[in-house]
Amino acid sequence: MIDDSLDSISVRKQCKLLGINRSNVYYQYKKTNDTELANLIHDIWVEMPYYGYRRITYQLKRDGYQVNHKRVARVMRESKIKAIYPKERFNKNNTNHKKYPYLLNGLKIEKPNQVWGSDITYIKLPDGFVYLIGLIDWSSRFIVAWKISNTLDAGFCLDTLKDAFKVSKPEILNTDQGVQFTSIGWIEFVENNGVKVSMDGKGRWADNVIIERFWRTLKYEHVYLHGFNSLLEANKSIGEFIEIYNNKRLHSSLNYRTPSEIYNA
Repeated sequence: MIDDSLDSISVRKQCKLLGINRSNVYYQYKKTNDTELANLIHDIWVEMPYYGYRRITYQLKRDGYQVNHKRVARVMRESKIKAIYPKERFNKNNTNHKKYPYLLNGLKIEKPNQVWGSDITYIKLPDGFVYLIGLIDWSSRFIVAWKISNTLDAGFCLDTLKDAFKVSKPEILNTDQGVQFTSIGWIEFVENNGVKVSMDGKGRWADNVIIERFWRTLKYEHVYLHGFNSLLEANKSIGEFIEIYNNKRLHSSLNYRTPSEIYNA
């Protein structure tokens, strides 16, 4: 046992004599509320989408958080976060839809409006969740359109797509195989506008990696730093962030230019 009251032998020397890591002596578990825990779980899941609640629990413990698997499972259930193997993501796939190929393998993306990606993520509020859909231009990282809803119905997704097509239209639109993106209304609107449909392979979140990276940026640089008490507050605050992201935030991948500078060039 380490005794930090000894003046004759330092803690560092006691650790060396006992063969233990000094950082373990000062280690204390970090406590979190459910909102913070949901954000931590989501971060792990974005990087390791095949992790279930048991692996996520062990990862959180390794990161220094005081959790157990029952609490992690509950928060994941409330957050609608599920491992993509063998389970599905929170936006349930439609297994009966027409199969569309993934068109981006080996494709050199060189200009705005060549490829757009769309996806849905969740935002935790004190009394539940709201859902955020975005459409991003792959070449410029410009957010063409977005919308927040307290339901996951296909209608609000289609409304966002219509708003985006008022700005411009891509040659290819890539999504996952969620029911919102395979609905008749969505597919017909895309194809009737002369846009090619591309879809991720089942469970392959990396197929739409550009918008996944934007979700990560949004959450790390804004959502995790602010507490939203209502859908109205979340909508206003996220809108302000996206305005800055599009028009002021410099991107190293864009040679330190903004998405709007590239998109509108």
